Amino acid sequence: MPTPFHLAIHVHDLDAARGFYGGVLGCAEGRSTDTWVDFDFFGHQLSLHLGTPFATGDTGRVGDHIVAMPHFGLVLHLPDWRRLADRLVVAGVDFVLPPTVRFAGEPGEQWTMFFRDPSGNPIEVKGFADMARVFAA
Repeated sequence: MPTPFHLAIHVHDLDAARGFYGGVLGCAEGRSTDTWVDFDFFGHQLSLHLGTPFATGDTGRVGDHIVAMPHFGLVLHLPDWRRLADRLVVAGVDFVLPPTVRFAGEPGEQWTMFFRDPSGNPIEVKGFADMARVFAA
């Protein structure tokens, strides 16, 4: 894996965030204080701080779908993506865009799903059968 990224965002409630990122997504918790908590977000450092989450709008057009902007997420190998999708379905996550394939048969073929955390932060998780195709044109 390339060098991990670090992302810090606001959440309304650290206990709800712990339940979602730790319980639903299965991310290991790292350091924390009364005002923030770190998670191992699939090998990346995600810091959740108490505050007002960033404003988003459904303004991103990708193929036939409109998605929230800005958003963050990750790219997984397809078997890992499928396991996470199944986990989210079982947990009853309310999908903005349910697990689906995009660009089928094209160089950028990918599986994707969009959902929001308890504070409304939009997350996209992509799955690729061939990780060498992530940046394919």
